[in-house]
Formats: sequence, C-alpha cells, structure tokens
Amino acid sequence: MTGRYKAPRGTQDILPEDQPHWDFVREVAARISKAFGYEAIKTPVFEEASLFTRGVGEVTDIVQKEMYIFNDRSGLDLALRPEGTAPVCRAYLEHGMHNLPQPVRLWYWTPIFRYDRPQAGRYRQHHQFGAEAIGDSSAAVDVEVIELLWRLYEELGLTNLTLQLNSIGDGKCRPHYLEVLRDYYRDKLDRVCDDDRVRFEQNPLRLLDCKQERCQPIIAGAPPITDYLCDDCTAHFTELTALLEAADIPFTVNPRLVRGLDYYTRTVFEVIPPEEGAQSTIGGGGRYDGLIELLGGRPTPGVGFATGIERTILNLQRQGIAVPQRDRPRIYVAIQTPAARVPAFRLASDIRRAGISAVVSTGDRSLKAQMRHADALGATYVAILGENELAAKSATLRQLADGAQETVPLIDVASRVGRANAR
Repeated sequence: MTGRYKAPRGTQDILPEDQPHWDFVREVAARISKAFGYEAIKTPVFEEASLFTRGVGEVTDIVQKEMYIFNDRSGLDLALRPEGTAPVCRAYLEHGMHNLPQPVRLWYWTPIFRYDRPQAGRYRQHHQFGAEAIGDSSAAVDVEVIELLWRLYEELGLTNLTLQLNSIGDGKCRPHYLEVLRDYYRDKLDRVCDDDRVRFEQNPLRLLDCKQERCQPIIAGAPPITDYLCDDCTAHFTELTALLEAADIPFTVNPRLVRGLDYYTRTVFEVIPPEEGAQSTIGGGGRYDGLIELLGGRPTPGVGFATGIERTILNLQRQGIAVPQRDRPRIYVAIQTPAARVPAFRLASDIRRAGISAVVSTGDRSLKAQMRHADALGATYVAILGENELAAKSATLRQLADGAQETVPLIDVASRVGRANAR
C-alpha cells in the first residue's frame, strides 16, 4: 500500500532498519571527538544567505547552483545550511569564543542541504560529521584534525582509504600562481567546459577542481602550485608532512587538489575510498585562515574537515563491515484473558523502570498469534498472564529460543530477566 506522496527527490527516509549504521557512526564520531578534546556544537539549520555567499565564495558551485535560498516574512534572505564551517565560525564570533583558550575545538553532526544531482551516497539533504579547530595557525593543528578524521575511519573499520594532501598557498604566494595558471589556460579555453571559462575570469584556482571529463587532461598538465609556494607556506607544508609521518598516517601529495570552497588557504586534504571517482570523496577539509576576517572578525586562523555520513555508511556496506544491531524488546507481555490487561500494563511498566525493554500485547490476538508477534519483534522472553497466573499473582515466563518456561511471581519478573541478561 502506498500513498500519493513520496520523499522529495534527493532525500531519503532513514528507516528503523537503517538506524544501526547511523548509531554506530555517530557513537564512534562522538567518542573520537572526545578523545581529541573536541566539544559538540549545534548551529541553526538556516542562516543569513550572505554568510555563505561571503564565506564560501560567490563563484563556487555551492553558491551559484546548489543553495536553497528563501525570503522570510521580514524580507531577509535566508539559506538552508549548505556546509558546516561558516556557521561554526559565525558562532565563534557571536559568542566571543576568542576569549577562550585557543584553539577552540568543536565538532558537529548536522544535516546539509544542496540542490545537487542525486547519486549513490549523495543527497540534496545529507548529513555531515565535522570538526573545527579555530585560533591556532600551526601545522600541528592541521595534523590533529586530519588524524581525528583518519582515526574515525580506522575505528569504523574502513580500509584501503587514500589521504590526498596539498597546499594551495596564501595571500602572499597564491596571486603569482594564479597568473601562471591563467597563462597556462589562456590558449586552451576553447577545449574546456563553460563553467571553466567563467572560473578562468573570476576564480582561476577552481579550474583545478573541475569534474568534467573533457577538462581532466588539461588539469593533468597544469603547473603544480607546490612549485610556487612562498617560504612560509613551504615551511608549513614541510612540517605538516613530517608530523603526519610521525603519526603513522599515510598520505599522497596531490599538487592539483584545491577543494571546492573559496575560504581554504594552505592545507587542503581529501580522503578517497577504493571506488575512486570524481564524486567518491568521503571526507575532506583544510585550513581557512581568512574566513573569520571575511565574516567581520579580526584575523583568526582555523582548520577543519567534514565527512559525509551517507557516503561513509555506503562504504561500510561496500566493505561488508558488521555494525551492532538495534536492540530488540527483552520481554513481550502476553495477555490470555481481558482481566489481565491492566496487570499486564502494570507489569510492563515495572519492567521498563528496571531498565529492561518490554512490549505489551495490544488488540485481541490469540496466544498463538501473540507468540508469533513476539518472535517477529525479536523478543527473548514472553511473560504470559492468564486466569491461573492472575490468581497466583505470577507470570509464566517462556524463553522463545527453546520454549523453556517457569512460573515467576510478578514482583520478581524483572529481576529474574535481569539476572539472565547479566549472565
């Protein structure tokens, strides 16, 4: 039976049978974040649209093609959150977090909204786990956030991942490289996509981020930005790679990795699964030392990452990684006579107060149907209440696995099951 409505294109319902994967990833993410000293933050699902156009960049695909923008009743332009870093930086400024010990270490788990072409693991509403370290410019903090992300994937059990790494310079050395890049592209504009012709004029670094097949050979021949770094950026990148090696985190330097957001400076990185492709990245991030200033604060360094939860779960499934399954009801309370309905509800309530999950039968099923129902729910025990049990103020406690049963006083049912659960 289906109704007339379906989930909007590019969205999905996360059903009860899907929850074990989600619970597993979130539990590991929270535990790893705590181990690294990061604290949770939640920001609104929508913000002023200018927070993203200013911070992410007006000539990015996110801003030009993917943002959900709407007017509220006061006429203010608002946008559903298309990424997580700018809202965290806004909160850092708004709440005076510069007065806290630096860097401020924050993590989030949040829905993200982008009007994008739906594909495997990629939805218009998807979810991200992200971490930001704001207030410290040292390469050691870059390594810290990369290690946090890498340990997350290790704890989840994912294997054969590749960490790609690059430096895209800063305001001192990047302008010269952009002129070199333009010179390289100038006689090739008739061979690139329409988007790249716009990028050539407005944001040439993003020429290297194009995913169109026709543009890949040209990107492959582009001069690497690592040949044009200033001394400070070179020193930062050298320390970064040395610390990654010290942390036993394998990496590959990809001199054409730039990421898709304008706020990045110096360090950028991505994690690629075995099924490598243009849209296969499951996590990535980088340094954004100019973002806080763009949002109206004083110059403040920052670095962070985000990983897509749907893509992470997709890779868990592809690699056949087992996750803890959802809990099933421990006890099903079956009713043999109408007079047992109130005592059955009282018994189920007492069992739950003892910290044991319980479901009580509803409707007018026969005992046989109730037993089938209990089995379908995955219950371990059935506590049966009939006329004889009511008279004796007891329950017949049956184990579904082998059919063994015993008579237990009502006041002892919870403790009896609790002792069995502890064994």
